[in-house]
Amino acid sequence: MAAHPPADEPGQPPKLTTNALAEIAHHPSVSQRITPFEVSGGVDENGKLLPVDYDKLTREFGARLITPQLIERFEKVTGKRAHRFIRRGIVFSHRELEKILDRYEKGEPFYLYTGRGPSSDSMHVGHSVPFEFTKYLQDTFDCPLVIMMSDDEKFMHSKKITIEDTKRFVKENAKDIIAIGFDPAKTFIFSNLRYIGGAFLENICAMASRITLNQIKGTFGFNDSNNVGEFFFCAIQSAAAFATSFPHIFGDNPSKVRTIPCLIPCAIDQDPYFRQCRDNAEQMKFKKPSLIHSIFLPALQGPGSKMSASVDSSAIFLTDTPNQIKKKINRFAFSGGQDTAEKQRELGGDTKADVPFQYLTFFLEDDEELARIKKAYESGEMLTGEIKQICIKEMQAYVADFQAKRALVTEEVVADYFKQRPLTYRGS
Repeated sequence: MAAHPPADEPGQPPKLTTNALAEIAHHPSVSQRITPFEVSGGVDENGKLLPVDYDKLTREFGARLITPQLIERFEKVTGKRAHRFIRRGIVFSHRELEKILDRYEKGEPFYLYTGRGPSSDSMHVGHSVPFEFTKYLQDTFDCPLVIMMSDDEKFMHSKKITIEDTKRFVKENAKDIIAIGFDPAKTFIFSNLRYIGGAFLENICAMASRITLNQIKGTFGFNDSNNVGEFFFCAIQSAAAFATSFPHIFGDNPSKVRTIPCLIPCAIDQDPYFRQCRDNAEQMKFKKPSLIHSIFLPALQGPGSKMSASVDSSAIFLTDTPNQIKKKINRFAFSGGQDTAEKQRELGGDTKADVPFQYLTFFLEDDEELARIKKAYESGEMLTGEIKQICIKEMQAYVADFQAKRALVTEEVVADYFKQRPLTYRGS
């Protein structure tokens, strides 16, 4: 497995995690910018990096916030407690989740669709968040799941990644995904470079014929310097939202299969792809996909950014050792605490800005313990070093548990998930 990029040199400031951050560093008072390729909360007039404003983003994207009433209905319909990501606002907005709940209540079929753009040998903990939630949804709904490995897009979008790289990344990332614990009887993983053809390609072409260059430019901020493949990929990603793209799962009766919708769990930056899909789905006589969005796990450098697979110092990788995790959190994790212990005791810390607390919000299961830590840190009872130690212990345990599961994923297991076959699930 390839080594991660070298960490920042001692005494040097942490590297920025995206091109957008590099740009705003020279342009004070820049608004937030969220696309599938850039994530930045923007900066204020003093050059301070701002957290992402998710309420504003939801309004701009035209999605809807998940309300307490919707959570109550979710729990009533499924008979399951809402995942901690939902309870804590990590999964925070949606597009027509109610329609999926309606179908589940009636016993009507639907499926889950998510994916991974394989750009490195190892995923980091930020990548695992949507997959952890997708597993919860699969277990809760007892439904089929398709996982797209968009190796084609990563090759077309990056000038540094070769086709051979993507083949290696797909295999290693698939092992990471499988280690999350998806049910092999209900899960199909596919590589675009290997799977596209037949019914899937028909849907790609039908979608592509309805999308203009101007629409792609407006949605993604592309210009004439982007290559043709980048413009075309929106149609590819959309096609997996149509059940007829998977005849080995849903059968080859188009009139029946067209009525089966999907639910797409994803980070909010992926939403632009599916706005194009939803705009055209009904004209193509398909059901619109529903979506459920998560916020970003912030980079170690703080809110307003997200972890980057190409910047080792921004992320905790699923291959990191306990000592690497400890060093990264101690050295790079942005603190919301005060400059001195005395000030911390007097004024307390800011949990909204504190990266160790944010990571605990994502990964600590115990609601009462999280509330205790929040109260102690904000009151000044707990110091910065103490909350970092709690975070280190939690992240070490999470990664160690993951690594133990991944060690059991053999080449034969991977091949089974990629095999085209019928899936078994509720109502099948």
